[in-house]
Amino acid sequence: MPNTAELENAMPVGPLKIIALPSMEKMGRTINDYLVEFRKVVHNDSVKNDPAFHGYKEDNYLLDYSLPRFGSGESKALIKESVRGKDVFILVDVCNHSITYNMNGYENHMSPDDHYQDLKRVIAACNGKANRINIIMPFLYEGRQHRRNGLESLDAAYMLEELYEMGVSNFITFDAHDPRVQNSTPLKGFDNFMPPYQFMKALLGSESGLTVDKDHLVVISPDEGALDRAIYFANVLGINTGMFYKRRDYTTIVNGKNPIVAHEFLGDTLDGKDVIIMDDMISSGGSMIDTAKKLKEMRCGRVYICTTFGLFTEGLSGFDDAFEKGYFDKLITTNLTYLPPEIYERKYFVEADMSKFISSIIDFMNHDASLSNVMATTEKMHAILDRYNNTKSI
Repeated sequence: MPNTAELENAMPVGPLKIIALPSMEKMGRTINDYLVEFRKVVHNDSVKNDPAFHGYKEDNYLLDYSLPRFGSGESKALIKESVRGKDVFILVDVCNHSITYNMNGYENHMSPDDHYQDLKRVIAACNGKANRINIIMPFLYEGRQHRRNGLESLDAAYMLEELYEMGVSNFITFDAHDPRVQNSTPLKGFDNFMPPYQFMKALLGSESGLTVDKDHLVVISPDEGALDRAIYFANVLGINTGMFYKRRDYTTIVNGKNPIVAHEFLGDTLDGKDVIIMDDMISSGGSMIDTAKKLKEMRCGRVYICTTFGLFTEGLSGFDDAFEKGYFDKLITTNLTYLPPEIYERKYFVEADMSKFISSIIDFMNHDASLSNVMATTEKMHAILDRYNNTKSI
């Protein structure tokens, strides 16, 4: 649990309730368990008799609801308990394709659009009774369509505008493809969190033989868009960074985009150095595998892939093949979005668990306390690095 001193002297905005949509039901239960434990230690027993803290300590913060669907595919949200005066946090993973529903006798897998519609249904079902509605959407819906080029839609901005018009007070996301999309609603609450501490903890916890210095380790950005992440991570570790840029054929369009001709590298020699690749997501994985292959051709040492979202839109076979060929050694991704169950059987996979971090965010937001308290400071990251260097394990 992060620094709790501020919580000791803060009043909650309202009784806490969590609505974990089916897409985040499993993580919602874990987050709820953390919150139950957090609140057993933050305040002493005397608050139990204080009316201001009614409902503060509970055995369960998950709200009872349902999303029944008709045979035509239409749906509705039904809230089964009072939300009047509550501080409601709604959790949704728009990338969870494992959830299905029946329509006209066919089984359909839910798309990001389906999840977004369910989110709006739940907000509408609250019917203006909640004290405050907060959305936690780890993968920003339509986040890759964050800017307009020519006559095309601006979906992420439209989504934020629509949710705020429905009464949402705060929007929390992680590693947004371009966080500047929040400029579409500049006076509204928008928080974008990054997982560098969780990456560091997962990596150092799974590898006991790393030498973390400029002579043995380097952080690589697979493209210019991920450079900021790589630079920050490299600065915390005290090592150097490098970058690939994608050389594209702008005379051709394949599947709606210009094909990549080659990955060109900018940086120092990598001979024998271990490499950490930092990026926000793996979609099909083709670019990441090409980057890892290119690094091996440059005679680097071990390759560790760190990515916030593992979507694996074309399955795991490409990564299985790349691992067998020795292109990379570990793949670290968070559990912020749905992960196929079979990935946990891969010996190259390491999960960076974000559930405790999200629990802390909810707890501090419920108190209207500064979210800087839940951020992993550079000092905290240095502490775990020092401990690793002293023991080679954490």
